[in-house]
Amino acid sequence: MANNNVMAVLWLDPLEQLSSVELSAFTAQGLAVSQSSSANLSDEDISSADVVVVGLSRNVDLLKQLQSRQASVNAIAPIVARVPREMFELGIEAMSQGALTVVSCDQKSAFEWTETFAQAKITPSEKQQAFVFADPVSRNLLALTERVAQVDVTVLLTGPTGAGKEVLARILHDASPRYEGPFIAFNCAAMPENLIEDMLFGHEKGSFTGATKVQPGLFEQAQGGTIFLDEIGEMSFHLQAKLLRILQERSVVRIGGQKSIDLDVRVIAATNRNLKNAIAERSFREDLYFRLSAFKLTIPPLRDRPLDILPLVEQFMSQQIMEGQPARMTSEAQQLLVTYRWPGNVRELQNVVIRAMVLCNQGPIDSQHLIFDDMPIADEFEQQRAVVQANGYFSRQPDRIDAQPYYGNSAPMQNEPLNQAVKNSECQSIMAALQSSRSRDQAAERLGISPRTLRHKLQKLREQGVSVTRAYAR
Repeated sequence: MANNNVMAVLWLDPLEQLSSVELSAFTAQGLAVSQSSSANLSDEDISSADVVVVGLSRNVDLLKQLQSRQASVNAIAPIVARVPREMFELGIEAMSQGALTVVSCDQKSAFEWTETFAQAKITPSEKQQAFVFADPVSRNLLALTERVAQVDVTVLLTGPTGAGKEVLARILHDASPRYEGPFIAFNCAAMPENLIEDMLFGHEKGSFTGATKVQPGLFEQAQGGTIFLDEIGEMSFHLQAKLLRILQERSVVRIGGQKSIDLDVRVIAATNRNLKNAIAERSFREDLYFRLSAFKLTIPPLRDRPLDILPLVEQFMSQQIMEGQPARMTSEAQQLLVTYRWPGNVRELQNVVIRAMVLCNQGPIDSQHLIFDDMPIADEFEQQRAVVQANGYFSRQPDRIDAQPYYGNSAPMQNEPLNQAVKNSECQSIMAALQSSRSRDQAAERLGISPRTLRHKLQKLREQGVSVTRAYAR
């Protein structure tokens, strides 16, 4: 396992990334560097960092964006700004905006960074366990994860949104022989296809307009470690073919290049979609699915591991304690948390706890302080749980959607096939989300899918004769 005294460094520089050799040098100095971009930055990246290194080139906008994200997740990691040596005024502005210290962009030596952190009195923080394994279901999952971590196979993580797939991916990395190598996380739905290709595979100098230098991709940056591809189900068909070739050949060719670069990388992918259904819909490659799922781990929703709820609540409360005030919760509030179905999983639980600590005004948290996310959430995993009864009607409605079953222009059929019932359930959830949302993007967010996936599903509904309002048809 990784050393607890290792300092977690978040490297956020849109202009310059560290090479695999440089990352190894940082690791040797006790610095665990996680590289990311502003478009691909997750809350987990921000909250787990001991220090953030931000590269600034023209202005301090990126610094302000990072501080806003830190405030949203209550992260307090100090920020070190990298600025060009000749832009003295930019360094002064960065300090005035809250950067702890400023260094020159010329500084890339791991030893120099160690000295910089020591002079600024930045030390590794004692982090609490990021995931709770109190329920027997969770303990079994942890035991299986630690066994899989010892075998260098590609792993596919499945489970609903907010259940903790990235946390489990980090456990797989930390428990593996690759723990000293880099852990690179990438969200496949975070940016346009052309940028995703450039980020993953890198490019050669002059390969396109603006390519002024060689840029290694994330696969190269993850050499000797692990690359985590989140929301793999949202990757375009074109990129799926390229990813399949990388998994088969264990090598990558940069954009505009001809040389094949050998890879020593473990691949972990994650999705909240049912990829077998996506294969049937011809939106996901079957050969890629079998390459990714050499070993498949499924994270159950929070409601299926209820003994994890209260330990998670204690963890979230301890993270929010202000001025040493102890956090307390009444038994009525605890009972309400345990019996709630948690459609938003761990992410929703954290939101509820934060709201409650604000409302209780340093007193005990009671049931009236608990405000739940009153939104419809329906993803592929939730749809499968809406199993039809023998007469073909829904056995239950999706959580917190007060709407009648929607069947388009036809009435429900008796003894309806299961796959048709699931389609009707999906249609019902989509229509309910559209009716209760101000925009298509908001409806997609409530459904737990991307706007592109929602557009695809709406087009299929229109082809089946389902009336979709014009506001959502464009």
